[in-house]
Amino acid sequence: VQLVESGGGLVEAGESLRLSCAASGFISDDTAIGWFRQAPGKAREGISCINFRDGGTYNTDSYKDRFTITRDNARTTVYLTIDDLKYDDTAVYYCAADRFSETFTTKQACRFFLSRGSDSWGQGTQVTVSS
Repeated sequence: VQLVESGGGLVEAGESLRLSCAASGFISDDTAIGWFRQAPGKAREGISCINFRDGGTYNTDSYKDRFTITRDNARTTVYLTIDDLKYDDTAVYYCAADRFSETFTTKQACRFFLSRGSDSWGQGTQVTVSS
């Protein structure tokens, strides 16, 4: 699966922003796509994940309030909407894909994926929030 992030930019605090992750290649029901971010001077963190089998989603605890992951019906684009942007949301945002057996629940698969990350990363999309 090839992924390309877009939608970042310079925004003001309090605004909302929707990031896009365009997916191509072989996408099956056992694919999960996750969003991650890396703020300046900090480690990359997992934010949210969506399971393509049933559309189930999972957010890590730190990102349950303002971050929403969705996908389009064609299953070619995954979005991350960030509401009420804050200065601390300034980061490079990445998406990544992984595959999980149907024996895992969405929560199990996504928790593991978001904590482990990916072996390869794209260029990401920069989000800068002005205070």
